[in-house]
Amino acid sequence: MSPVFTKLAIGGTATLLLIPVVLGLATTAVVDSLFRRTPTGTIDCTTPIADIPPHYCLLYVTAAPHCPGLDWTVLAAIGKIETDHGRLNAPGVHEGENHAGAAGPMQFLALTFNAVTAAHQIPPGGATPPSRYNPHDAIHAAAFLLCDEGVREGDLHKAIYAYNHADWYVTKVIDQAHAYAQAAAAHTGTGDCNNIHAPNTIAHTAINYACGMRGLPYVWGGNGPDGGHTGFDCSGLTKAAYAAAGLTLPRTAQTQHDAGPHVPAGQPLLPGDLVFYGTPGNIHHVGLYIGNGLMIDAPDFGQVVKIEPYRYAGDDYAGATRPAGAGVAAAGYGWT
Repeated sequence: MSPVFTKLAIGGTATLLLIPVVLGLATTAVVDSLFRRTPTGTIDCTTPIADIPPHYCLLYVTAAPHCPGLDWTVLAAIGKIETDHGRLNAPGVHEGENHAGAAGPMQFLALTFNAVTAAHQIPPGGATPPSRYNPHDAIHAAAFLLCDEGVREGDLHKAIYAYNHADWYVTKVIDQAHAYAQAAAAHTGTGDCNNIHAPNTIAHTAINYACGMRGLPYVWGGNGPDGGHTGFDCSGLTKAAYAAAGLTLPRTAQTQHDAGPHVPAGQPLLPGDLVFYGTPGNIHHVGLYIGNGLMIDAPDFGQVVKIEPYRYAGDDYAGATRPAGAGVAAAGYGWT
């Protein structure tokens, strides 16, 4: 099925665009299985996340909790693929139906939409009666449908397949949800060791470890207390931080840089990325990015492990790698 919804008048609903999201264990398990995200976060819909309009962001974020186990990025991915978040200029988006009888921003068939709204009460804020053309109603109905079709039992693949019976569609939704999760993660990095936000548990653990080492002295060749030293050098800190998360990095800044995977130029940094300085063939420093333009590092002789801006006047920034972004296995819930 390819559901379609309709144009929605947000009206008074477009007020709280900064949504603190506290995911339940089931919710975390679904998307965490792929993204290994931390269990709490704040989705700031006032600042556009990727190409999602703020009012649609708000609807995705507020609709998802009605289905324990469903992450808002999945709804956003479906909205993107179906109608570009209601922006597609085509039959059945704002009025009428497409060739398959689907309509609205989430492309619902009338029979399916009516069945969902008969089984579930759509929260206030949409049309009366609920309309598949109304973004509020359509997005909430999609959340309920996905829940009924598999998410409630822990099978997201099955739920997405029920939405549109094609494996390529499931893959496309998962890939798009992953992209939105990464984009959202760029907004969630706080730069605050007391409020760590990261895109997965590996990066979160590495940042937490490094934060706990603040104040220790810079020691050339230092591997920190676990390595029998009073402090760290720059690459000793990053290696130890990721070792605490179960990921083994090479020992020097140059070899850590060379190990990758490299963050493409122009792509936003995510908390947990390693940031490097020098030239590709002569890297002399590395830090651990923690969000909000900040890194934690062991800078140099006479200094201590501390938080500081990762870009500064006269720097020789050479790019970043994402150790926690490679090879993170998808576990269960139909993620691939």
